[in-house]
Amino acid sequence: MDTRLRKHPLGYWEIANKPDRLELQKYYAEKYYQEGQGSYELAYGDDELCYFQAKLEQRWAVLQQHLSQKKGKKSLLDVGCGEGYALAFFRAHGWVVRGLDFSSAGVESKNPDCQDALLTGDIFNMLTAEIDAGHTYDVVWLQNVLEHVIDPIDLLRSLRTLVSPGGLAVVTVPNDCSITQLAALECQHVENAFWVAPPDHLTYFDRDSLMNTADQTGWKNIEMLSDFPVDWFLFHPASNYVRNKGAGKAAHMARVQIENFIHKQPLEDVVSFWSAAAKLGLGRDITVFLRPTGLG
Repeated sequence: MDTRLRKHPLGYWEIANKPDRLELQKYYAEKYYQEGQGSYELAYGDDELCYFQAKLEQRWAVLQQHLSQKKGKKSLLDVGCGEGYALAFFRAHGWVVRGLDFSSAGVESKNPDCQDALLTGDIFNMLTAEIDAGHTYDVVWLQNVLEHVIDPIDLLRSLRTLVSPGGLAVVTVPNDCSITQLAALECQHVENAFWVAPPDHLTYFDRDSLMNTADQTGWKNIEMLSDFPVDWFLFHPASNYVRNKGAGKAAHMARVQIENFIHKQPLEDVVSFWSAAAKLGLGRDITVFLRPTGLG
């Protein structure tokens, strides 16, 4: 596929010639989860499962600080819910959950108890139906979704009406064209922009472009978290997973284990640590907690 990029006026980079909507729907529904592509695996080890839980607990801690204290059960809409780990986590905390995805394979494989909360089909048609029905949620969750869609601006704008007064959107994207990746290029630790990988990723955000895009689509950033900057491994020849493909799994597992022992520290300190890293533009992923402007 054509990997040429163009820079959007809001600062992010995007594939110049994107696939159409039907091509993407076919890719995700028929291929992605079934074959363990992208960041999804056919099976996870205990360390990886602990890592997933740790990241959810960190985001949960931020939500508890900033969500409205309404009575009754809170609700979550997970857009592109993947394997259903967020659905299972929030349901375990007593929330009403709903997940949207092109495919049911991920949830069926990893969190089958959440299949009753899953709707499958064209995510954008389902979002339109949610909006037309007047549904709102305390949290709208997009974990590694925004980089996959053809029009991220339209998606962010449309999500505003799905957030309840006092609610938040939680958006996680890969930190691409980041200061770490660009430094690795400048120091010649890598030869090219290895993170450009269509059709999986069509848009490439860093900290600044994500915040600018959120601001220009009607959101106020409340908090920001990152995670371990696995791209640091590119600066040592023995761990450079781009030049040495065999080092990739070891780099990933090192990241997972480091994240897990950091998470054993007091949660307030852990959240502060990842918040500071995000403000520096560090981390493989960036998560922003957004409140619609003018909607409470």
